[in-house]
Amino acid sequence: MPESLNIIELITQASLLVQIVMGLLLLASLLCWVMIFRLSSRLGTAKSFDEQFETWFWSGEDLAKLYQGVQNSPDRQGLEQIFYVGFSEYLKMHKKRQPKPDIIDGVERKLRVGLGRQQQVLESGLATLASIGSVAPYVGLFGTVWGIMNAFLGLSQTEQASLAAVAPGIAEALIATAMGLFAAIPAVLAYNHFTAKANRIYDSRALFCDEMTGMLQRETIPTAPANPTAPTYDSSNSLMTDGSSIGANAQRTMP
Repeated sequence: MPESLNIIELITQASLLVQIVMGLLLLASLLCWVMIFRLSSRLGTAKSFDEQFETWFWSGEDLAKLYQGVQNSPDRQGLEQIFYVGFSEYLKMHKKRQPKPDIIDGVERKLRVGLGRQQQVLESGLATLASIGSVAPYVGLFGTVWGIMNAFLGLSQTEQASLAAVAPGIAEALIATAMGLFAAIPAVLAYNHFTAKANRIYDSRALFCDEMTGMLQRETIPTAPANPTAPTYDSSNSLMTDGSSIGANAQRTMP
């Protein structure tokens, strides 16, 4: 294939700086594809695990038994870890007999912290894709400008100026631009795709946190005592000891 051989010759005959730029862009492209495969696997696994845990969570099993099962899991992640952090805080504060609003506030804080930490793990690598997508074209453009500059400097030293004299230098410079775009385009597309996918997982987890908080709030509603103390009558002021007036009660019951 002559075209391929010509491209390889242009790369090998390019100036040292242009070759360095091409090497950096090649490494950036390889790193981009590595991050793409990692993010694709991580996000797909996270979504699958979250769906399995939600199925288990809404199966009607007692939360305490569910907590014990999650506690024994050595590799908690995603919704499992978020549930474990929130329910651990609920048990700790409930054991200390904290008021219901304090328990719910503590659980919400722990759920937000757990959600944020899991999201950081989930989105690890997106910043790398964003950097490659934004910087690679300019790095390639730098190589192009440098190559064209060298081509015209070489043209000034020749006695007869012709297109054939500057064509190789311009061609090698344009290869740097092409390599920059080759690294940047997949990075930008992958960044947009994985960012949208990570946001959908975050929204699903945030909704789970709200539903879990509502369930715990209903469980912490205080119940009435089994044998309430019967009110006693005080004849001196015609009042019940619980603060209610007999006259007022009679007025509400009589027509």
